[in-house]
Amino acid sequence: MNSSSIAYWIMVLPGYVWLFLFSIVPMAGIIMAFEDYSPKKGWFHSELVGMKWFEYLLVIPDAKRALVNTLIIAVSKVVLNIVVPLIFALLLNEVRNMIFKKGVQTIVYLPHFISWVILANIITNMLGANGILNHILKLIGHEQVLLMTLPQYFRQLLIGTDVWKEFGYNAVIYLAALTGISPNLYEAAAIDGASKWQRVWHVTLPGLIPTIVLLTTLAMGNVLNAGFDQVFNMYNQLVMETGDIIDTYVYRVGITNMQFSLATAAGLFKSVVSFVLVVTSYVMANKFADYNIF
Repeated sequence: MNSSSIAYWIMVLPGYVWLFLFSIVPMAGIIMAFEDYSPKKGWFHSELVGMKWFEYLLVIPDAKRALVNTLIIAVSKVVLNIVVPLIFALLLNEVRNMIFKKGVQTIVYLPHFISWVILANIITNMLGANGILNHILKLIGHEQVLLMTLPQYFRQLLIGTDVWKEFGYNAVIYLAALTGISPNLYEAAAIDGASKWQRVWHVTLPGLIPTIVLLTTLAMGNVLNAGFDQVFNMYNQLVMETGDIIDTYVYRVGITNMQFSLATAAGLFKSVVSFVLVVTSYVMANKFADYNIF
C-alpha cells in the first residue's frame, strides 16, 4: 500500500466510522419488530411474537392513513422534484446574460440551505391569522383563510413548499449535465434547419437521459419518505387526517406512546419497501436504458 492509498483511507475513515456507529450498529434494534418488547427485559429476552406487529399495522386505521398520506405526498414530491428542476434548468440554460443567469441560480439555490425548523416557522407566520396572506386577502375584501388548519390544502402545501425549497439545488445537477453536451450537436441541428424547440427535443433531452435515469433511480428510495423534518414542523392536530405520514406515525407511536415494537415494525416495513424499490428501479434502468450506476 503506497502513501497515496494510505492518505485516501485516512480521509474516508471518519465516514466509515460514522456509518458503522449510526447505521450498522443500530440495525440490531430491528429485532424489536418481532418481539413484544419490554425495556426491562431488553432486546434478546423479550417475548418473540413473530409477525404480530406487521399484521397489526395492516388493520389499524391510523397506520393505513399514514401509509396513504405518505404515498401521495412522497410520490408527488419525487415526480415534481424531477420535472420542475429539469424545466427550470432548460429555461435557464437558454439565458445568455451570464450575470442574470448566475444571480437567478444563486437565489433559487439558497432555500436548500434553510432548515425546515426555520422555514416551517416562516411559512406558518406568513399563512397565519396575522400573516402576509391574510393581510392581502383583507385588502381585497376577502375573508380570512388559515391554510395551515385546512386538511384539504395541507398536502398541496407540503408538496409545493418542498419543491420550492429543493428545485434550485436539483437544477444544478441538470445544468452541470447540460455543459457535457457537445455544442457541435446544436450546430449540426441548426444547419439541418432544426428550430429551438426541436434542438431541445432532439439534442438536449437525449443528452440528459442518463442524468434523468440516475436521479429517478435514486429518488425511488424516497417513495416512502415524505419528509419527516418538514411534516413534523408544519403539521398539527387539525390536519392530521391528510398530514400524518409513516415517519411522524413512528415518532408518535414509538416515542410519545412508547409502543416500541409497533414503531419498529412500521419503520422496518418502510425501509424494506424502499430497498426493494431502489433495486427494482436500478434493474429497470439497466435493462431499458442500458445505464449502470455502479
